[in-house]
Amino acid sequence: MIQRIAACFTGKISKWVTLVVWILIALILTLTLPSVGDKVQNNAANLPSDAQSVLADQVIQEYFPNSTGVPALLVWHRDAGLTDEDFSIVRQLAEELTNSPLPAQEAIIPLHMGIPIEVLTSEDGSTLILPITFTDETETEVLKENLNHIREFINEQAGADIFEADLADGLSARFTGPVGISVDATDLFLDADIILLIATVLLVLVLLLLIYRSPILAFIPLVGVGFAYLVTSPILGWLAGKGWITVDSQAISIMTVLLFGAGTDYCLFLITRYRDDLRHEKNPRTALIHAFKNASGAIAMSGFTVVMALLVLLFAQYGSSHRFAIPFSLSILIMGIASLTLVPAILAILGRASFFPFIPRTEEMEEERAIKRNKPVKKQKTQHRLWGKIGTFVTEKPWLVISITMIVLIVLAAFSTQTKYKYDLLSSFPDDMESREGFTIIGQTYTPGELAPITVIVKDNTDVNALANKVAAHELVNNVTEAVVSEVDSTYSSFEVVLDIDPYSTDAMAYIPNLEEQLTTELGNTDNFWIAGQTAGQYDNQQINDRDNSVIMPIVILLIIILLLAYLRSIIATIYLVITVLVSFLAALGLGWIILHYGLGIDAIQAAIPLYAFVFLIALGEDYNIFMISGIWKKAKTMPLKQAVKEGVAETGEVISSAGLILAGTFFVLTQVPITILLQFGVITAIGVLLDTFIVRPFLVPALTVVCGKWAFWPSKHNTKK
Repeated sequence: MIQRIAACFTGKISKWVTLVVWILIALILTLTLPSVGDKVQNNAANLPSDAQSVLADQVIQEYFPNSTGVPALLVWHRDAGLTDEDFSIVRQLAEELTNSPLPAQEAIIPLHMGIPIEVLTSEDGSTLILPITFTDETETEVLKENLNHIREFINEQAGADIFEADLADGLSARFTGPVGISVDATDLFLDADIILLIATVLLVLVLLLLIYRSPILAFIPLVGVGFAYLVTSPILGWLAGKGWITVDSQAISIMTVLLFGAGTDYCLFLITRYRDDLRHEKNPRTALIHAFKNASGAIAMSGFTVVMALLVLLFAQYGSSHRFAIPFSLSILIMGIASLTLVPAILAILGRASFFPFIPRTEEMEEERAIKRNKPVKKQKTQHRLWGKIGTFVTEKPWLVISITMIVLIVLAAFSTQTKYKYDLLSSFPDDMESREGFTIIGQTYTPGELAPITVIVKDNTDVNALANKVAAHELVNNVTEAVVSEVDSTYSSFEVVLDIDPYSTDAMAYIPNLEEQLTTELGNTDNFWIAGQTAGQYDNQQINDRDNSVIMPIVILLIIILLLAYLRSIIATIYLVITVLVSFLAALGLGWIILHYGLGIDAIQAAIPLYAFVFLIALGEDYNIFMISGIWKKAKTMPLKQAVKEGVAETGEVISSAGLILAGTFFVLTQVPITILLQFGVITAIGVLLDTFIVRPFLVPALTVVCGKWAFWPSKHNTKK
């Protein structure tokens, strides 16, 4: 049946039909549906609607509408102290925006009308924060245009570009706050997409040229990936346009890397088999059908495993993780289909010429060619010599291999317990980005907690100021503002809590449950108060991340176990294959922390990264497991298990190492993007792929298989030879 399927894509006519069908599908979808890039939504909520901080924000919007909106914080700074001329520019801006509001502008403090400007100025007189509020749900492009308009006006009044001025050199200005951060994030990811695409294509092309030394062959996987992207992008754009999914720039960036990395892997699995078969089979189509028969099962199972593992992210409550599920799984599904239809068709069209100038031939063909050219016959080089030696070593000294590899992995895994996490978006931006510079200035010149005060909303309490004073007594609190009564419903009041510490720190997040407990004690129940603000949001973020980890990780492991049991029909092999990828993941996290913390000076990684890396490494790690073990299982039917393991390592070592290098390389490309979260994810995931490729797959797994012997197949009765 598999041979008949292969014949559908490799026949004299069908190979061209397959290529034309893919071209038509790509053209029709591209011309009729929007690109996924046109439907990107970077301000989508990450917290679920029932999170406490989200509910608190809803209460504020309903009962304190005058305090709603999205603020852009315009930070003015002069090291020597702001001058009257500086204040004059601030007042001119306030007058301009009051008389001629920008699109979607809600409010600005009318400083030109006699309001004391000192209320907005830091104690040392060096910094002033001017909030400019815009309506909720304003498009990022509109916000960007508004900020640019304000920059032009200020620079014209100042006679210089003070937004590009050095912070230590005269008057400078920076936009920060939610609006500034949102605009910067959009620009970052826009540049990141272009950088990623170019860098990934070049890297994959160079690696393929180095590995196979064939310019034609190097482009075949890229063509397959390109068609997969051309089909995936409009489908995702259509789904997003219908409102059925939400896509953001971060998901698209990682999806691009995943497509090139995993997609190239699937192509290599087939191409390597094809090249080996061409050395034994004169007819290229017969060799291709045989290669398809041997590789298609592992490719299909590997792709299915990755798709199912990525779909588990639908169970995530954290928005960013949930939004990854459909783009990632759909791209891998389409890439899997392309690698089993389009790539065989292209190979059938090109035949042996795919490998030019190092064309694989049978011995008879080499002899005929030598006679025609009147040259001596070149002896075919022994294939897979290095990996053959590794296979011999592993089968002869399995316990030594297991001991050394497990010690290395466990030592590295131990460092994963030292990993520290953070939950704010801004810390993933470059230090010299405008919104982060503005944020830093505020932190240095104002009380740290003024960066993001905590808002407490209280219902049905007659003495809110007395309650606020009790809250102010806590050692982490710097001050508490006077209570404000709602104009919509006088039973609602609110006050702000300014901390003495960085409101984005883990210590500040740990204060939120303490504040909840104090308010519950004072008010008698949890129904009469709400806690809003960035610190409360980060605390919810932490709780949601912990919940997602505890739910998704076990589901992924259970899913992998079920799929391996179905494919291998062996409980023992399934157990040690799953254990090896789990240990490999922890080792990758530990080694990643060593590099990021001790090498690059990063004090904490984004909290969502372990879950992302876990899903990718478990799924992609089992990819290589399936490909190698399927070869060993087939060989074990006709030869002793040790010999099957030896030959299995020899035959799959080259393709797995090549695929692993390319996959790791594509993830390392993420380190070229000036976004810390992508750098951290790229480093940890790439390290995990390399550990799988060069330690777990060629050494640990084969050694465990040898040690288990016939029990590796249990409870199946495998017809192995003695």
